[in-house]
Amino acid sequence: MTQRNQYAVLCLDNDLVDLDKLDTELSLYQSHFDIYLVTSIQEGHELLQDIGMQGQQLALVIARHSRLFDGGEFLIQLEQSHHAQSARKVLVSKTDAHDIQAILNAVNEGRLDHCLTLPLEQETLHKTVVKELTQFIVANEKDNLLHYGKVLDQQKILRAHIDQKMHSYRASFIHDFHELSDKELAAQVIEALLSFFADKDETRAVREYSPEHILTAEGQPNQFLWFIVEGQVALYKKDDVGQQREVVRHSRGGIVGGMSFVTGECSFSTAMTLTRTQVIKLDRSLFTQVMHTNTDLLPLFTNLLLRHFNRRLQRSINTKLELQKTLESLESAHQQLIEQEKMAMLGQLVAGVAHELNNPVSAILRGAETVSEKIDTILNTRYEGSTFELGLEVLEQSRRAMPLSTSELRARTKALQSKIDDRRLAKRLVHLNLEQHDQLINKATAAPAELALQLSQLEKFQVTGTTLRSIQVCAQRIADMVKSLKGYARPDNESYERVDLHEGIEDTLVIFENRLKRHTLIKEYGNLRPVHCKPIALQQVWTNLISNALDALPEQGTLTIRTQCVKRDNTLYNMYEFIDNGCGIPKQQQASIFELNFTTKKEGNFGLGIGLSVCQQILAQHNGWIEVDSEVGAYTNMSVLIPVGQDETN
Repeated sequence: MTQRNQYAVLCLDNDLVDLDKLDTELSLYQSHFDIYLVTSIQEGHELLQDIGMQGQQLALVIARHSRLFDGGEFLIQLEQSHHAQSARKVLVSKTDAHDIQAILNAVNEGRLDHCLTLPLEQETLHKTVVKELTQFIVANEKDNLLHYGKVLDQQKILRAHIDQKMHSYRASFIHDFHELSDKELAAQVIEALLSFFADKDETRAVREYSPEHILTAEGQPNQFLWFIVEGQVALYKKDDVGQQREVVRHSRGGIVGGMSFVTGECSFSTAMTLTRTQVIKLDRSLFTQVMHTNTDLLPLFTNLLLRHFNRRLQRSINTKLELQKTLESLESAHQQLIEQEKMAMLGQLVAGVAHELNNPVSAILRGAETVSEKIDTILNTRYEGSTFELGLEVLEQSRRAMPLSTSELRARTKALQSKIDDRRLAKRLVHLNLEQHDQLINKATAAPAELALQLSQLEKFQVTGTTLRSIQVCAQRIADMVKSLKGYARPDNESYERVDLHEGIEDTLVIFENRLKRHTLIKEYGNLRPVHCKPIALQQVWTNLISNALDALPEQGTLTIRTQCVKRDNTLYNMYEFIDNGCGIPKQQQASIFELNFTTKKEGNFGLGIGLSVCQQILAQHNGWIEVDSEVGAYTNMSVLIPVGQDETN
């Protein structure tokens, strides 16, 4: 049995000759819409019920109206059928007084979208059907818009498709993370930490204190972060006369020493236990070890810390209101210190998220403009022969094609030159992956100028496909970054798969295409084996390393990406090198660049100092690591090593 289309078109006309003409005209759309023809109003109502019972939706109704055939009334009654309420309605009639009144009634009732006057002019019906069906599909189809671009207004369909994608990208920024309470979030952090130290706790990170034990002292250096598991801790702050005043109390889930631990400044307040208290005490080294071992903990902790700082800020504002009545001067000084410290950290974290999202969001917006521009050019170009169909194949292939390395492009171009003397034409054919197209190869000899023009047209299709792929890559990048925030409260569910990571590097380069235009990019890809990994997670590594390299490059600098297979201690590794000829990293700093809160960014260039730390965590999941080789004023080589033979991860 033939499978029915999702949408249907219904034609009502008691004139068999006109109905036959409609049938011929509408045959152009029967691959995407089921076409129904009826000769009576009664038959139309019966068929309308059948369409609903078959689960179809009515997209367009073309009804003839005359004194003996009331198609206008049929259109007005369509709203009574759920599956026909959104259908486009076209009335066909002669222009006598009776028909004009019927048209006015249909318009006033809101049941008429278009009116055609008999006799129909050439192409009038076709243009009307394309317009009305396109408007219906854009308004009602959510999942497969591009499918209808083959028979309808392709430009409007493509624009609507892009608008849908952009809307979904923007919507993906909204998540349900805020549904977790502070207690639920704190419980997840504590549970994860206790689980980590359950089997091995050499530093006695989990410990108990008796009442009145001092954790931090105001104005003194603090190297520890304290998570309260059970008990109560009070924070005290000295006023302008040196008297200690209780600021706040923390219980289970509270964080002590967070600000001084993160910034390296002296403790803002004195923290003292009020009851027997169980805590988890972490120094910087132990904190780094824990976060590297469990990558879910760092984002989880960051979100908890954000809430902690936000609560402190809220408490500070409330304290200000209370102290204004009695100690105006103390309140002013106290509030200044609190706001400067808290807002600096909140500003860093918020700016960090905005900074990381800026590049892919900008790339999506630029890509959307490029696609729109190229589509306009494609649709307004007159094509000879089968160039348009070939262009669609090039577009689709460029959306899915594996990237060509520089060496592979040269090799295939050289091979094609045995058939084509013109190296430039040969290179363009290889770049379009059309070196096996006999007709084009023959034209390279017979009519090279004509082929060059045809290739220019095909290259617009390729740019469109590549840009669409870029938009998808950037959207995925945005989803990954936003997912990292959502992942603070949920474990990462990306699965391991065996892939060629060259494609992930190429996808990342697309994101930086605008910045790369100012520099020279050299790709030296080796013949590497696929790696068992989380490709999306590793894309964060490529993004960070490429971004850092571009930041370090001088004007018209050079970025080299080289891949090769190496052997270390009888283990086979894929090595991915990112080499820039930038300012370099001093030897004394090379051991510190992977530490949390360390950055080499100059003033004016934003850097939170967590990028390389996160990269090491991701690579640790894959039993890999990053090696640094750098010379000040000459170069920096960041080499990523990932084992090849790994089938499972811990």
